[in-house]
Amino acid sequence: MKQEGLTRIRRELHQIPELGFMEYKTQQYLLDYIDKLPQEALTVETWRTGIFVRVKGSIGGKTIGYRADIDGLPLTEETGYEFQSTHEGRMHACGHDFHMTIALGALTRLAQDPAEDDVVFLFQPAEEGPGGAEPMLQCEAMERYRPDVIFGLHVAPELPVGSVSSKPGLLFANTSELFIDFKGVGGHAAFPHLTHDMVVTASAFVSHLQQIVARRVDPLDSAVITIGRIEAGTVQNIIAQAARLEGTIRTLSPEAMEKVKAEIEKVARGFEIANDCSIHIDYGSNYHQVFNDGVQVQRFEQLVQETEYQYKEANMAMTGEDFGYMVREIPGFMFWLGVDSKAGLHQSTLKPKEEALPVGVNIVEKTLREL
Repeated sequence: MKQEGLTRIRRELHQIPELGFMEYKTQQYLLDYIDKLPQEALTVETWRTGIFVRVKGSIGGKTIGYRADIDGLPLTEETGYEFQSTHEGRMHACGHDFHMTIALGALTRLAQDPAEDDVVFLFQPAEEGPGGAEPMLQCEAMERYRPDVIFGLHVAPELPVGSVSSKPGLLFANTSELFIDFKGVGGHAAFPHLTHDMVVTASAFVSHLQQIVARRVDPLDSAVITIGRIEAGTVQNIIAQAARLEGTIRTLSPEAMEKVKAEIEKVARGFEIANDCSIHIDYGSNYHQVFNDGVQVQRFEQLVQETEYQYKEANMAMTGEDFGYMVREIPGFMFWLGVDSKAGLHQSTLKPKEEALPVGVNIVEKTLREL
């Protein structure tokens, strides 16, 4: 598939971003496209808003899997594209429109000329939340399509077009959402002694969270607690009865994640006593670390070096990716694809260069044929 065709697909997908497990238009777009391909080697099955596609190999000695995530983000687009999102408050700001387009490009070539091995494409919903990889692994269809090895890619705004990056071992961190609700006693600003102020309590709690990272996590390990949103109060002269903190936890080991959560809960119990309030903690979506199989990454590096493209050793990142659940159970890896954007991931002005699309297709196809 040429640049023009890939660009058209990407732009059409870019206009219809949908949130996790609500990717109905996206799923139908993908199914309509797949239906137009040569069907002799294809087997297609849906799961919720996701899709499994098998391309029967000429020999079929093993099955190689490729995963593409399909959901968007709850973000208002500010790219200025003529083809920007038509769904208000929704945007493909993490490159999933690229991921799907590259998958369709590679699938097109394999449908026309199958590899020796069987190939399975997994179009996975809800990567951004609430998490689609783990339930997809556990669904009945996975028993029929389960690959022997699996890989996936993620766009990298900071890398130039024509380059890819990966590493053996830990690539992405363990991540967890964090929602904390405080409930006390509100009242008139003139009578603070009759209230239990949740603005004060929640503010102190935010400061105390950083002590967990600084004094409760092994300094040779790593953790980050971020509170990205605080909500409390109704008007300036009423002491707030309730407050809510929303954030994330990120660690480089599962053990550190367990430690951080245990410490947060311990702090919450103390705050309840000290501030005469109740505190409820919800961890929302949790993503397992992406730990790349060393043998598979080494082979991937060799394959890239046989092409015109550049391979670079990656650094560990505190990025979260639910693909980690897949490589926990199936040997595999994830790699970064350079797309050269000034704006970063999850930013409303993200503009990855479309010249990276054929780069991704070429590398994915080669890997599926030769891994």
